[in-house]
Parts: sequence; C-alpha cells; structure tokens
Amino acid sequence: MSTLARHKRRKLKSEINVVPYIDVMLVLLIIFMVTAPLLSLSVDVDLPQSRARAVDSKKDPVIVTVDADGRYFLTLQGGKPEGIDATELSARLGAFVAQNKDVPVFVAAPGVTEYQKVMDTMVLVQAAGVPRVSLMSQPGGAPK
Repeated sequence: MSTLARHKRRKLKSEINVVPYIDVMLVLLIIFMVTAPLLSLSVDVDLPQSRARAVDSKKDPVIVTVDADGRYFLTLQGGKPEGIDATELSARLGAFVAQNKDVPVFVAAPGVTEYQKVMDTMVLVQAAGVPRVSLMSQPGGAPK
C-alpha cells in the first residue's frame, strides 16, 4: 500500500494557473487606456497647393468662396464676388443651377480656413440642389 500512496501524491495536475495572464492583460488594458486619448490629437495641415492643370470648361464656373471667418461669397459666371449669407446663398445657387443644369460649381477657400468650414460649405451647396461640387485650389506653387 505504500507504493499506491506514493503514486497518488506524485500525480501531475492538469490545471493552468491563469493569474499571471490576468495580470498581464490588466497591465495592457491600462497602457491602452492611457495611450488611446493621446493618439487622437489634431494635425495642422496647410491647404491648398496644387500642380493640377486648369479645368477646361465651355461655361464659366460658379464659385462659392468661404473665408477664414466663415463668410460666404458667390461669384456667378464671370461676375464679381458678392458677400452673401447662408440662406440667400442656398436660394440663389439653387435657382441658378435649376436653370443651368451642367454649370460647374466650385468651392474655394484660403489655406488658413478651417476644414470644417469648407465641408459645411460643400454640404450647403449640395443641399441647394447642386449634383456635383468641386474644390478649387491655387495652381502652380510647390508644396512647402
């Protein structure tokens, strides 16, 4: 019987101790929780500069310009830019595009204008019934 008792004591356990793995996972969780907010910082972008060739169009384009302060200017086919508010811009642009379906419409903004203002302007122009909106950039100039 002494040999049977000896075999029972020497029997190996087939269990895994998961406590060290849980510790490692908690440390990784804390590291990711601390570093995740640091990864979403904004990046300064100086726009726009392009070497794109000019657009060949048979009709003069309609240009909607937004400045750094969020003011809108509308230039209708070769006219002078005139200051305009958002509701009047939407109404006039919608009426003009309804009469001239294939007129190109461009959104222009200086490089210092916030990107959100440019995007809001594009949404406003599309809401006025313009099917295709293009962005305008300054030709020439090498990137900085």
